Amino acid sequence: MKLTVRPGARRAGRSRALILAAAGSVLVFAVTGPGGPAASGALARQSSVAGAGPGSAYTLMQMNLCLSGVARCYGRVAYPAGVEEAVARIVAARPDAVTVNEACHGDVARIARRIGYHVRFSAVTSSAGPVRCVRPGGRGRFGDAVLTRAAIAGSESHAFAAQGGTERRRWLCVTTDAGVDVCTAHLATRAPAEQAANDAQCAELTAILARRVAARPIVFGGDVNRHRSCAPDGLWTRTDASAGQAPSLQHAYGSDAIRAPAVQVDPATHTDHDVLVVHAGAGG
Repeated sequence: MKLTVRPGARRAGRSRALILAAAGSVLVFAVTGPGGPAASGALARQSSVAGAGPGSAYTLMQMNLCLSGVARCYGRVAYPAGVEEAVARIVAARPDAVTVNEACHGDVARIARRIGYHVRFSAVTSSAGPVRCVRPGGRGRFGDAVLTRAAIAGSESHAFAAQGGTERRRWLCVTTDAGVDVCTAHLATRAPAEQAANDAQCAELTAILARRVAARPIVFGGDVNRHRSCAPDGLWTRTDASAGQAPSLQHAYGSDAIRAPAVQVDPATHTDHDVLVVHAGAGG
């Protein structure tokens, strides 16, 4: 099922949620508006990757927020402190794109409204059906998201062919008006029962990214639950190897059009993964 939020009639001086429709399990939102957070001073700058020439500057932030209410790490979230921490990180860094794993539909929509970003959400299912966030409830389904400063022209999300464990893992890619595709995925773990699925999902992700990079520049951020890269030939890889929590499991990949990536890892208080930030194109 796909939801889309459509523009409201009132446009004066505040951010507005634009879309509420869907197909498959991708939930779609866009947040813009005069006078909103993305419209003042430095916050209004647009991605310099438009046109995607070599050396273009681009900043990607990857987060795993542990928001389901079910995972063992949820006690650290101290809900809603985890959501507030995510908002603060994004506002401080103003990345061109944010990739988010272990998120909830309602929380992601709230973050997007607060920061004035466009967003796509891909809901995860299980063998028992939809996975809904709890403690508190009412936050919608559990899954992954991509948030971007540039408008989103389209998105695609599918379940991986190989699965392991209780979750049916998915990948999500969006195409932005800045001429860049932004993708995310949260792969199966390396536990004995899921290791084969993790390897197969990694191989499938490699093929997906290789196909998309042939059409336009691409960046990927995600918790791939492995140390070895899933990037196809020709894409750079950066990881959160210096993280104090679960190091080397979150990866960022990018095409040569977005060059010279520098890594920044910021400690996170309210989740079990630190925040991976990649600044690309600023150096030589």
